[in-house]
Amino acid sequence: MARLNPTSPQFKYITSSAKFPALVAGFGAGKTEAAVQRSIIGKLNNPETNRGFYEPTYDLIRMIAWPRFEAVLTALQIPYTLQKSPINCIDLGRYGKIIFRSMDNINRIIGYEHADADIDELDTLKEVDAAAAFRAIMARNRQLKPNGEPNTIGVTTTPEGFKFVYKTWKKEPKKGYEIIQAPTASNPHLPEDYLDNLKDIYPAQLLSAYTRGEFVNLTQGTVYTGFDRAKNHSNEMVADYDTLLIGMDFNVTNMSAVVYVKRGEVYIAVDELCGIYDTPAMIVAIEQKYPEHSVAVYPDASGGSRKTVDASISDISLLESAGFEIRAKKKNPLIKDRVMAANAAYESLAVMVNCHKCQELTGNLEQLSYDTNGVPDKSSGLDHLIDAATYLIAYELPINKPMTAVPFKFVM
Repeated sequence: MARLNPTSPQFKYITSSAKFPALVAGFGAGKTEAAVQRSIIGKLNNPETNRGFYEPTYDLIRMIAWPRFEAVLTALQIPYTLQKSPINCIDLGRYGKIIFRSMDNINRIIGYEHADADIDELDTLKEVDAAAAFRAIMARNRQLKPNGEPNTIGVTTTPEGFKFVYKTWKKEPKKGYEIIQAPTASNPHLPEDYLDNLKDIYPAQLLSAYTRGEFVNLTQGTVYTGFDRAKNHSNEMVADYDTLLIGMDFNVTNMSAVVYVKRGEVYIAVDELCGIYDTPAMIVAIEQKYPEHSVAVYPDASGGSRKTVDASISDISLLESAGFEIRAKKKNPLIKDRVMAANAAYESLAVMVNCHKCQELTGNLEQLSYDTNGVPDKSSGLDHLIDAATYLIAYELPINKPMTAVPFKFVM
């Protein structure tokens, strides 16, 4: 029979005697693996009670949690039955059940009970949702253990700013709350270039959180900290036969667009169009200013359904009718993901700006700050050109967070 070989932070978390231990870790440090092992070991030690396991979404249960549980149980030669419907559980026979639920709808965290639980990636939820989910799970965690031991809830997460986990486990922890932090480098089973690859794609502001498992402020000060008008300036301009890559934001009476050209692998903002009345007026402005150029537009994806001019024709359809190529996903990325991608692109010099030709964009990037809710302040009016500029970045240079957990290493 194989045995598991956890890292030092994983082992400390798995064997913690605290009622509410939390493993706060960088990408690849083994959060989910630790949660899976803690769940299985805890279940074997308390065979007469149920256990709960929670992910932010059902997709994560299906794609991440279940395969990991099956891999560990198979390696340990523990018989099990995965029941995906109707109760979503792993039945361990005489050892009882591990019940799986997602946290995207806390109204479904009802109708069952368990004695222990494990929550994965809690702080990826909004703070208010994480708090509500934790309360709902605690309400389910009421099954009595025959051995008289206290019920426990373990939490694993990547730090996402000063949110629920920080305030509950770090800032003012109550009795029974223990925090264990694990850097990415604590996992010796990662590929050799894994950490270097993270450093290549993430802006410096996020590396402390995503590689060292540290709480850092992600929502104060200016938003686009990766932009520097000296380092990111380029004198490049539109040349004959350039294909123009245009990011576009839709706002009635105040449309914005940023014109890019590509040199090698670098995208350079070389012009800006702002204060345009509507989509037809924007089309005319582009055609008059650049009549000999092919155009690809990176629009606000909501323009596929918005009809700000004609009730029967969407904004994106108007652009397509003008002969512009449309490059857009079905929906916009999360704002924080677009901000992250832009900051990484500016820091790595993958995106440059002709600050003389794009004076408004340059100033807006330097001045836009967060509001009291921790999102870019739209009331400032500085966001329209930035939105136009960053739709292209999010499409061409997205940051894809590593979602697949690194498997346990088994010792035979």
